[in-house]
Amino acid sequence: MSVYANGFVRVAGAVPVLTIAEPAANAVRTIELMRQAAGDGAALVVFPELGLCGYSIDDLFHQDALIEGCRDALTEIVAASSGLTPLIVVGLPMVVGDGLFNCAAVIRDGAVLGVVPKSYLPNYREFYEQRFFSAARDAVPTTVIVDGEEVPFGADLIFEATDLPGFALHVEICEDGWVAIPPSTWAALGGATVLANLSGSPVTIGKETYRKNLCTGHSARTISAHVYVAAGYGESTTDLAWDGDALITENGSLLARSEQFATTDQVISADIDLDRLRQERMRMISLRDQAGDHSEQLKSLRRIGFSFGELGGDDDVLRRVVPRFPYVPADSADLDERCAEVRHIQVQGLAQRLRSTGIDKIVIGVSGGLDSTLALLVAVDTFDRLGLPRTNILGYTMPGFATGGATLRRSHVLMNSLGVSGKEIDIRPSCEQMLADLDHPYSRGEKVYDVTFENVQAGERTSHLFRLANHHGAIVLGTGDLSELALGWCTYGVGDQMSHYNVNGSVPKTLIQHLIRWMISSSHHSAETSEVLAEILDDVISPELVPAGDDGRIQSTEDTVGPYELHDFFLYHVTRFGFRPTKVAYLARQAWGDRSRGPWSELLSEDKRNEYDAATIEHWLGIFLKRFMGNQFKRTAMPNGPKIGSGGSLSPRGDWRSPSDASARVWLDQLAGGSGQ
Repeated sequence: MSVYANGFVRVAGAVPVLTIAEPAANAVRTIELMRQAAGDGAALVVFPELGLCGYSIDDLFHQDALIEGCRDALTEIVAASSGLTPLIVVGLPMVVGDGLFNCAAVIRDGAVLGVVPKSYLPNYREFYEQRFFSAARDAVPTTVIVDGEEVPFGADLIFEATDLPGFALHVEICEDGWVAIPPSTWAALGGATVLANLSGSPVTIGKETYRKNLCTGHSARTISAHVYVAAGYGESTTDLAWDGDALITENGSLLARSEQFATTDQVISADIDLDRLRQERMRMISLRDQAGDHSEQLKSLRRIGFSFGELGGDDDVLRRVVPRFPYVPADSADLDERCAEVRHIQVQGLAQRLRSTGIDKIVIGVSGGLDSTLALLVAVDTFDRLGLPRTNILGYTMPGFATGGATLRRSHVLMNSLGVSGKEIDIRPSCEQMLADLDHPYSRGEKVYDVTFENVQAGERTSHLFRLANHHGAIVLGTGDLSELALGWCTYGVGDQMSHYNVNGSVPKTLIQHLIRWMISSSHHSAETSEVLAEILDDVISPELVPAGDDGRIQSTEDTVGPYELHDFFLYHVTRFGFRPTKVAYLARQAWGDRSRGPWSELLSEDKRNEYDAATIEHWLGIFLKRFMGNQFKRTAMPNGPKIGSGGSLSPRGDWRSPSDASARVWLDQLAGGSGQ
């Protein structure tokens, strides 16, 4: 199944080695590269500015022989495009009316669909374009004759596919993208989703970074994909040098980039997510507001409809990285920055809550597991920042019927090594009394470990914490994380779902694991604390509410609900982008289907680098959808807590508003009906 079946489109940027002022030779190279890109499944191939003759030819632009040579070269390229799928965008000088224009010709399957002139001509420092060319605003004709055919001419053209939903191309040329309001900004407001910039752009120190910032920033502001292709090897070096920079960006992210200063032809490609762009634009009401403010100007944009025909073939491996951990960067520098920022957000939120309430104590349940460990570490950092004694953090470990000796020991070591006030309360007597009051079979000696048995313990712990907070003039710090809230893996009301304030409420399980790994690697705490943190990471994730079986196997959360690393992936793509389940499954296969493909965080050991087949992914996605839709009522009443990332929180006061009575049927039917895509 093609990548195109899942809402993606493959685009390419081609940087041929130029032969200066030889249009025929440049046409040959252009044809070779466009055929290469077409064979690779691309729907769009963008070439550099004035690529049929060279950007750096100065007064040769006014030579009839050169102009006619470019026209003949265009004819050759158009003819060679017959039978090819992609749109091909090439740069050349063209005479239109009485003016010479710096143009981009948009070609498809043996025909020119339109010609776009450059709007803004630089005439400063090394640039002298106003000496050679007329600007788009100076053109009187709105059409131009190319090989005997009249085609649209202007900077206001959007090329819109009738058979690829969401694909609408706008083309601009070099300086057009560097001005305060690029023409493509208006086009994006008018519906263009893919923006192409044909560029000359000689290289100077620092320009590589500037181009990246320019392209990523523009794609973010316009919620679009952006293909930028600059001139490369072969341009005249009389006074300048050229690096052949080509970039493909999408909504602020860099997807692909050429090798700088290459001396051979290059073609880069990436798969653009049209679904993501559509979803983002649908949500960004301010973008629609601005389109409304300028509706009269946008209505004047001309739309050129065309059909791609057959697209894609059977290539279903995406030309883009799909992060396995969407909440966690794989790059070590980015990970360090992200983890530090998460910690600061959590600390800032808790610090403000303590200041605003005038309360200088917290009560926290410390189980020796991941979530309570992170919350305790956040509390320690918060009290240090506020200048409060760590002994005002009142930690309680509360062993129940299934609490293991290792976790109990870890909870004490953790509290002691951090210097907080740590105590132990055995909840078994009070739980036994409640089970007896309920006439539960366990109270009669039967080994019945049902949901009541589990929740009596969870509820007893929470009840103790709230009354301890009353007793000590403190607030209860929640520990439950985003992943558990998404799956409903928490006890509602008098249980771990409730607290006075929860610093983990928008932190997913996979990020919690990475945060703790980061704290260990950065020696954020003492050696004794770091040692116990490592033990916590290596242990099985368990609520420890059901005694081990006869085989000694302890209760495992992931055996019941599935791998958190998959559920966090599902959660991000369902809530952040609203993707259909079949697309989420497809993305999960791209990310998790082959452990050797794509980057891993260096903090994750080899034995924890997993992979999953399609059947496993679809099984757990079905479980996720059922649990996510069925547990909204727990999220509707969740406590306050800071939002951490753009992946969102599930607070009804923040990112996620949903009815508690909604059915998962339409999502499950779509997953079942589209399996295998």
